[in-house]
Amino acid sequence: MRATVINGRDVAKKQYAKMSETIFELKKKNITPCLAIILAGDDPASVGYVSLKERTAKSVGVDCRVFRLPADVPQCEIEGLIDSLNKSDDVHGIMVQLPLPAHIDANIVLELIIPEKDVDGFHLVNSGKLTNRMTGITPCTPRGIMELIAETGCAIAGKHAVIVGRSMVVGTPLALLLLNADATVTVCHSKTVDLASYTHTADILVSAVGCKGLIRGDMVKEGAIVVDVGNTRVDGKVWGDVRFDEVSEIADFITPVPGGVGPMTIAMLIKNTVEAACDKAQ
Repeated sequence: MRATVINGRDVAKKQYAKMSETIFELKKKNITPCLAIILAGDDPASVGYVSLKERTAKSVGVDCRVFRLPADVPQCEIEGLIDSLNKSDDVHGIMVQLPLPAHIDANIVLELIIPEKDVDGFHLVNSGKLTNRMTGITPCTPRGIMELIAETGCAIAGKHAVIVGRSMVVGTPLALLLLNADATVTVCHSKTVDLASYTHTADILVSAVGCKGLIRGDMVKEGAIVVDVGNTRVDGKVWGDVRFDEVSEIADFITPVPGGVGPMTIAMLIKNTVEAACDKAQ
């Protein structure tokens, strides 16, 4: 294998180390950063992910309050809870674990979180700020990906970045972040004709589709940075979008699945919460 593996767990540890001093200073002012998580239903993946976020937050000194609601919870109850958390002075960040039960309108629920506590960065105000290059809360996974790319030491400016996937959670906000960093950005999706013709020109290739083994070795430019956001469970094992064994022989840098982007998403959620607490303290 020629590629250097970008270990997301190690990069996340560096982020927590940087946060620790800020958290210490906040606590000297009697401010403990606090993240509120709303979990509706008992989807096993969501339950596990929320537990991991809770444990990680508490391990670095961030208060984490999880509101576990039944799958048949009325939408009005979630809306009332968000309203209460919005008004709470000691809660700095609010996130709703997705997906929500089918009878809940996620768009309405997410827009109820006030922008300054929207630590997922999904609110239209924060999306608009990102689009207009204004300071706001950046979505966690794209922010984590930018940190992983920075870890390589390679400049982004002037590079060709290709993103496979255009979701509002990863692909679209990441495209804006890379544009703001002066990359030339191409976004591919399910209607893209001849995907390989685009991926093979990428200096930075990010795949965020959720399709096991989509990116083959012959689709990657020699010396590329490859970030795999895919997370597909097959027969009890988690797989990425990228065929790691093939691509690691071509690329210069690659993220693994698991252990790449996932730990950074949680790290950025906690970082957004700490920064929200700092803003509140000013």
